[in-house]
Amino acid sequence: MSAEPRSGGTLRYFGPGGMDHVDPSCAYYAFSHQIIRLFARQLFSYPTALDRSALTPVPDVAREMPTVGNGGLSRDGRTYTIRLRRGVLWDTDPVREVTAADFVRGLKRLCNPVAGSGALAYFTSTVDGMAEFAEGYRRAVGTGPATAGDLARYQNTNEVRGLRAVDDRTLVIELLRPANDLVNILATLFASAAPAEYDAFLPDSPEFVAGVRSNGPYRLTSYERGSRLTMERNPVWSRDTDPLRHQYVDGIDVRMSRVTDDEVRRAVQEGRADLSWGAPVINPDRVVPDADRRVGYAMNPYLVFNMRSPNERGAVRDLRVRRAIAYAIDKAAMVRLLDDMDLGTVTETASTAIPPGNIGYRPYDRYPTPGHRGSPERSRRLLREAGRGGLTLRVLYREETPHRDVGERLAADLAAVGIDTDLRMVRHADEYYRILQDPSRAEAGEWDLTAAAWTPDWFGNNGRTCVQPLFQSHFAVGTANYGGYRSAEVDRLIEEALAARSPERADELWHRVDRRVMEDAAIVPILVCEPTIPHIMSDRVRNAIPLPHVDRWYDASHIWLDPPDGPAPRTGQPSSGASEESRRVARS
Repeated sequence: MSAEPRSGGTLRYFGPGGMDHVDPSCAYYAFSHQIIRLFARQLFSYPTALDRSALTPVPDVAREMPTVGNGGLSRDGRTYTIRLRRGVLWDTDPVREVTAADFVRGLKRLCNPVAGSGALAYFTSTVDGMAEFAEGYRRAVGTGPATAGDLARYQNTNEVRGLRAVDDRTLVIELLRPANDLVNILATLFASAAPAEYDAFLPDSPEFVAGVRSNGPYRLTSYERGSRLTMERNPVWSRDTDPLRHQYVDGIDVRMSRVTDDEVRRAVQEGRADLSWGAPVINPDRVVPDADRRVGYAMNPYLVFNMRSPNERGAVRDLRVRRAIAYAIDKAAMVRLLDDMDLGTVTETASTAIPPGNIGYRPYDRYPTPGHRGSPERSRRLLREAGRGGLTLRVLYREETPHRDVGERLAADLAAVGIDTDLRMVRHADEYYRILQDPSRAEAGEWDLTAAAWTPDWFGNNGRTCVQPLFQSHFAVGTANYGGYRSAEVDRLIEEALAARSPERADELWHRVDRRVMEDAAIVPILVCEPTIPHIMSDRVRNAIPLPHVDRWYDASHIWLDPPDGPAPRTGQPSSGASEESRRVARS
């Protein structure tokens, strides 16, 4: 076996679940991001490493980090001048360079009201004029049927006050106020460049998927939602212009299928697949390096209330009902449930909206119960006080392990306090998040409760990604405030925390947000987990390094295969390459 990188072969994934979106402007799911980062690049991104350097953005398409000394940052901290490196190319016909205007277009696309970004608040709260641009977009286009021409017309005839392409290689970003995490924001996959060709497509539409362009090491050759995805080498990509990615394998083949963990494990062990897809299937023989641990905990799962639901006379809008449910949950049983599944993470009960290892965290418990096992008596008393006996609530859950088991565990806890549940299973992750991110479906009462998960887009000084998306008022399509929680006090505290000049002051303000959110029972934190999972992989996978900003899934651009040509797949199982038919993706 070679310890040196080798080229060739097809990296094969196999498992349940799909992508929530292919379009970088609206994709928010880890499965989506591990694919998108292969064809979409940002101004800054994170190095692939097993130490804490993986948490600090470095230049990607940008030529250098902007500082006061090199003229990239104004002395008042409000103006960034970002210079782009030469030679970063789109796989267009003819081939052309990525420009500053492509980044302006990419940022404008986040505001579209058809399939907007769940992380829009990162940008509207920092970039001067972005909020007004987004509001004008909604007024001009509305939320009803719109054409690609409608969207392009608005984007190309309206400007964001704080975004300016001075020339092809110089981008100026002006801020509402200093933001010491702006580089982190620009390192999210939402802030990807977008070529002019995207003006011809509705965001994330089948036409977009067929016409997606690449400036990364791989390009999409086919995508059948919930079924299959294939990629091939991007022939115009060059390692000389990309300091963060490699191009070792010839192609990537993802087979999505309704299979159990055992079926995925067997396919990998028998050499018919290389990595699990969708559900984390662990290999207990793999040891996660200590350097990759303890970089911050994720909230997984937490219970979200649909505060817009009309069901049961708006039952979950009643604070007493939400608090009753908070007392009903047996969190210790949930730990045992996941421990028995041996998912490979370090899991603990949660009591705060901000998990340990994130700015603003301080240990406390607003709804304590003995041994974290729940308090059915206290829960039933609150329900009686609210006059809410005989409730039936709709619980939304995903089919894949462990989501189904978590949903059933929650139903059992609610049944113990007299709340019946209408369990509503969603087959694929992409459809699950389409429901949660659409306020109109919340208002229609498609769900009352769901056990969601949230891993911050970055760790460290991360209140903007750990807290703001979940709890600030934001009710456009693509929101991460799934339940429609609104608090003027929380909105004000978030704005103060974002503008704080010292980390110590920001830490105090984020903690006050946590206290208010828990007092309102906006969510029920159930568990926190250390994100790293020792995923199972075939014997030929080399250099699999987890990405903290992609929920610890591996960086496919750093993987090589040894030997490159794996065993031939058996009939009906994951294949080792894309068929000629699947490669027919529009590129004109």
